[in-house]
Amino acid sequence: MHDIRAIRENPAAFDQGLQKRGMEPLSERLIALDDRRKAAVSALQSALELRNSRSKEIGQAKAKKDEARAGELMAEVARLKESVPALEQEEREAGQALDTLLASLPNIPKPDVPVGADEAGNVERHRSGNPKNLTVAKQHFEIGEDLGLMDFETAAKLSGSRFVVLKGGLARLERALGQFMIDLHTNEHGYTEVSPPLLVRDDAMYGTAQLPKFEFDQFWAFPGSALEDILSSAQGGASRDELQKAIKDSRYGMIPTAEVTLTNLVRELILSEEELPLRFTALTPSFRAEAGSAGRDTRGMIRQHQFVKCELVSITAPDTSADEHERMLTSAEAVLKKLDLPFRTLTLCTGDMGFSSTKTYDIEVWLPGQGMYREISSCSVCGDFQARRMNARYRAAGEKQPRFVHTLNGSGLAVGRTLVAVLENYQNEDGSVSVPSVLQPYMGGLTRIERQA
Repeated sequence: MHDIRAIRENPAAFDQGLQKRGMEPLSERLIALDDRRKAAVSALQSALELRNSRSKEIGQAKAKKDEARAGELMAEVARLKESVPALEQEEREAGQALDTLLASLPNIPKPDVPVGADEAGNVERHRSGNPKNLTVAKQHFEIGEDLGLMDFETAAKLSGSRFVVLKGGLARLERALGQFMIDLHTNEHGYTEVSPPLLVRDDAMYGTAQLPKFEFDQFWAFPGSALEDILSSAQGGASRDELQKAIKDSRYGMIPTAEVTLTNLVRELILSEEELPLRFTALTPSFRAEAGSAGRDTRGMIRQHQFVKCELVSITAPDTSADEHERMLTSAEAVLKKLDLPFRTLTLCTGDMGFSSTKTYDIEVWLPGQGMYREISSCSVCGDFQARRMNARYRAAGEKQPRFVHTLNGSGLAVGRTLVAVLENYQNEDGSVSVPSVLQPYMGGLTRIERQA
């Protein structure tokens, strides 16, 4: 969420930031809405103050036995009282119009973010590792299906497209990867492990900006009794607005990433400066409707509705968030280095950044089966964009007025995509898959995954 006061102070900079995102300037429209809101607030305050003043004068007039004046004042108070609901409504509508527009706008890119329309404008920072020379490089789904341990057909019968059933050694390998990641980040990188809820209310989704813009990219869950009530209301002739409110009041969002729950741990809090930075990590299932991905990565595990992810979240003071961003990137890259997987790191351009981000690094792992690098992690710094939506603040030493914290989030890593990378980079000519050395303790000492007899 943007600060309308900051927009008023420097509208040109705000408009330039939006233009880098490929959007039209909006400062003039936002300021006009704020003027309307302020005028409504002023009119309401004036009416209430006048009503209170006239009410006092009524008593004074009656004390002087000036009934005519008292009658005039009472009539004026009655008119003012009648005008208050309309003025309150205007204040609400003006404020909602401003808040709705502000909530729909993405974060402003940092000055050093490269400007570009799409992923072609991303800038490579560095590479690590050398892609292996494989005589035959199969894609992960070919490897998994040949092993008899990756089953998309059965998953489709159970749940539809974009789901998978893993068995035997691949199921264990997925579990091993997640356990390895969470151990690495807690034991070596200083993150605190959290086991958060997987279902959240709308306020939490709003706090990290999944709402309102990305409402239809999410999966939603409803208690059975709530659905029955909603159906009864619909049959009873409830209006569309009434039904929408009932749906939103009773639903739970299925987290698209633990960023939602971990970041919202500080919602509506005022932290002390000494508590910062806070660093959280969680290994959770994640759920995404992938509403805008029709026809993309339809085979395999690259783009699934359900997947496991190791999430990293940091809460910092403003002056340390840039350094924390670099630290988070290093933590995510360490997973790939220990797995000996080649990767490259990019700075995303303004046209490819996420909605909440003010700067993002993407890590792309080499997939020999596809012959290309594919995203496996995004590490983003969001400034105070999410903090304003959550009202998450801290109080600096010696200061009375609290400030908004800065929030950061990153993948450390997406477990499913890491499994894909291990399968493709550690495949053998006989169809088996070697287990990376750092994962072997999590695999009971197993060094190779082979087709089951």
